[in-house]
Amino acid sequence: MSKVWFVTGSSRGLGRCFVEAALGRGDRVAAAARSTASLDELVATYGDAVLPLEVDVTDKAAVFENVKRAAEHFGRLDVVVNNAGYAQIGAIEELTEAELRDQLETNVFGPVWVVQAALPYLRDQGSGHFVQLSSAAGVVAMPLGGAYHASRWAIEALNETLAKEVAEFGIKVTIVEPGGYATRDGKNPDPLANGHVAETTPVYDGLRRRIAEVAAKQPAGDPKAAARALLKVVDAPNPPLRVLFGRGFYPMIQQAYADRLATWAEWQELSAEAQGGDAETVGASR
Repeated sequence: MSKVWFVTGSSRGLGRCFVEAALGRGDRVAAAARSTASLDELVATYGDAVLPLEVDVTDKAAVFENVKRAAEHFGRLDVVVNNAGYAQIGAIEELTEAELRDQLETNVFGPVWVVQAALPYLRDQGSGHFVQLSSAAGVVAMPLGGAYHASRWAIEALNETLAKEVAEFGIKVTIVEPGGYATRDGKNPDPLANGHVAETTPVYDGLRRRIAEVAAKQPAGDPKAAARALLKVVDAPNPPLRVLFGRGFYPMIQQAYADRLATWAEWQELSAEAQGGDAETVGASR
């Protein structure tokens, strides 16, 4: 059976490729973007199979209104993709309050509003699939990405919790963690020049250069390949809670988890002491 999708951030990048892949195989899509003008080409190509929606995910009322419109228009919602988001770059010291709040409004609150708006429809159906676009940055942290990492780590926790809350209703949740993708002119977006960069201070210039060198070495994935992979995820009878898209960050993530386990093990004695109790109880807990 064909599926009905609701996808935020549909105007370009991975979101646009997800929409095109779904439409290309005969599914129907409510495509949400800040401007519906960016969706005109999709409407011209796919006609009634696509419903263009003007949605700013930080506007809670607009999110609820348009999710309702999509559900009523197509009669159901099968796949809800929270894709809208951006990366705020800057050292923790450099971030303004507005930059940090804006990052969280878009990357955390926006997806929560979409979930809250769509969940009643999926629960009534007894089926559905939430797909949350996170990032490899939702698993490991690097300098200059504190705001972005905070938003992605938060959304990972929220969706892991969501998965446990909605499983009994027949609803699935998958967190997609992409590495770098060639979403701009066939190239990996430059993380230090993407339009969301805090005002810089010279003390971090050396760090900026080193991060840029590391980012430049990351392989740029094909967004269309990511879209084909997402189709397999949403068609799977038992989709994963988490899935990495791309190979570049896998070794880094493996090392990060190994380091965490090693650190916890090294400090187990102190962990036991921190619990309190007599020496026999502390010893038994090790």
